[in-house]
Amino acid sequence: MNSGFSTRDGGGVIAEFEAAEVSVLRSLVSLVLGLVAPGETGDDPLERALGIGTGTEPAPSDPVLARLFPSAYQDEQEAAEFRRYTEATLRDGKRADAQAMLDSARPGRVELTPEQAQAWLRSLNDVRLTLGTRLEVTEEVHDEIAMMSEDDPRYPAYVTYDWLTYLQDTLVRALW
Repeated sequence: MNSGFSTRDGGGVIAEFEAAEVSVLRSLVSLVLGLVAPGETGDDPLERALGIGTGTEPAPSDPVLARLFPSAYQDEQEAAEFRRYTEATLRDGKRADAQAMLDSARPGRVELTPEQAQAWLRSLNDVRLTLGTRLEVTEEVHDEIAMMSEDDPRYPAYVTYDWLTYLQDTLVRALW
């Protein structure tokens, strides 16, 4: 069982993962990677090159995407304009972080540089947001898990969410 992240000499972090844990991480990160695929860009070649959207991007209807890419403004036109200039870059960053995690997650001892650890931290956050949104997790999640029967079909997903929270917490503490 994973004991979380700890500080490594030289500023990086280390953790030990079992094959099953890596499989779960890879599966969830791959799910997020599929969700944050590139969005649509405008017809103008310069806009496409810069990753600028069409200017008509509505707020995401999928609750997960709305959580990963929240609206910056109450006004829908202002929010769409903001998304036009920022969403492609945000998607690129989320994909890069997810890919960094996929590239370095493996069974056994995992040693991460400070840069890799930051990418893991951001990617773990995206995975937790994704899973937590799908599960409709509330602040009482720990109480819910404690009261939940292991026979409950939701139990494995909630325990996985709790484990991801633990990993993220130990990574934050190791980097702090």
